[in-house]
Amino acid sequence: MNKLNYIEKAENNLLHTYKRYQIILDKGEGVYLYDTEGKKYLDFAAGIAVFALGYNNKEYNDTLKAQLDKLIHTSNYYYNVPAIDAAKKLTTATGLDRVFFTNSGTESIEGAIKLAKKYAYNKDGSTDHEIISMNNSFHGRSMGALSVTGNSEYQKAFKPLIGGIKFAEFNNLESVKNLITEKTCAIIIEPVQGEGGIYPATAEFLQGVKDLCEVNDILLIFDEVQCGMGRTGSMFAFQQYGLKPDIMAVAKALGCGVPVGAFLANEKAAAAIAPGDHGTTYGGNPLVCAAVSKVFDLFESNDIVSHVNEISPYLEGELDKLIEKYSFIIERRGKGLMQGLEFSVPVGDIILKAQELGLIIITAGKNIIRLVPPLIITKEHVDEMIEKLKASIDLTI
Repeated sequence: MNKLNYIEKAENNLLHTYKRYQIILDKGEGVYLYDTEGKKYLDFAAGIAVFALGYNNKEYNDTLKAQLDKLIHTSNYYYNVPAIDAAKKLTTATGLDRVFFTNSGTESIEGAIKLAKKYAYNKDGSTDHEIISMNNSFHGRSMGALSVTGNSEYQKAFKPLIGGIKFAEFNNLESVKNLITEKTCAIIIEPVQGEGGIYPATAEFLQGVKDLCEVNDILLIFDEVQCGMGRTGSMFAFQQYGLKPDIMAVAKALGCGVPVGAFLANEKAAAAIAPGDHGTTYGGNPLVCAAVSKVFDLFESNDIVSHVNEISPYLEGELDKLIEKYSFIIERRGKGLMQGLEFSVPVGDIILKAQELGLIIITAGKNIIRLVPPLIITKEHVDEMIEKLKASIDLTI
């Protein structure tokens, strides 16, 4: 079956929720992907910040194969060793105390919201508590996660959403202060906004919000679904700010390809939950947790975070040269290997031309190119990306 036949078959059978590019990816090796026609692509998207370790990592693959032959699923009526091991490595890496494994980032946000609401309910028995989120944020597309997503375009067709959600301005502490009431139970923040355009939080803003939470007994929730797992130059982005959340959501590179996420909590927040308050059939199964455990091992043995800190200044420097070269590139934003280039024009055609030239990049809004490559990239890969990106720009604008 040729490419067009495959695409026609897909369009006839899949729900039309994605505007897919006309590429059928078939296999990967390192930082490269190959389509069904054998074309090679340098991947600077990593499955939307998922494949931190690159494709076809033998140690990772062998771990999954061994677990497949041993045990895939048991349900959470029973313990399993991979989940126990993965939970310990995750709590050690974050400094938080308790883990609940989910199947995705969105589910992790749902769990974080429920935990915050249960914490507040236990204090006063009320169910009318409020959560403060940020404008321009993105937390997922299920009803709870969508409710705290600060983009009305995603929300308008699905209202009414869950109530009691207020939106402050990101990096504007006064706007947060003005929304706090005696009903506020949580404040949710992405330390680096992803889908909203790659905006890092300032240290002053996060510290100010943390102080407000402590004074008012409000739970601070960090969404590190995209910016976590080494991407910004520390294992988790919050660690660069010298403070810690009460609850945190993670996913994407946590499993480097398998569908797994988690939300974590300190003992204060975690104590609010009781058996029956939350659950999942697949979450924390032996297969995905074997992957999580191996990911932490490989991060350590390959010193991935140090590599990110070594390569990211070079990437930043090369991107800054593009700003000097092209007047329509407004600025670069980001941390580590989570970078965004904002253009004064739409970038859709640049993305398409890059694909023709063998480069996969993605957007974060209509006029922002998002670069979230595998964390194993080298300077040579950066040079190749820059060459292809410049060619794509020159052929498009």
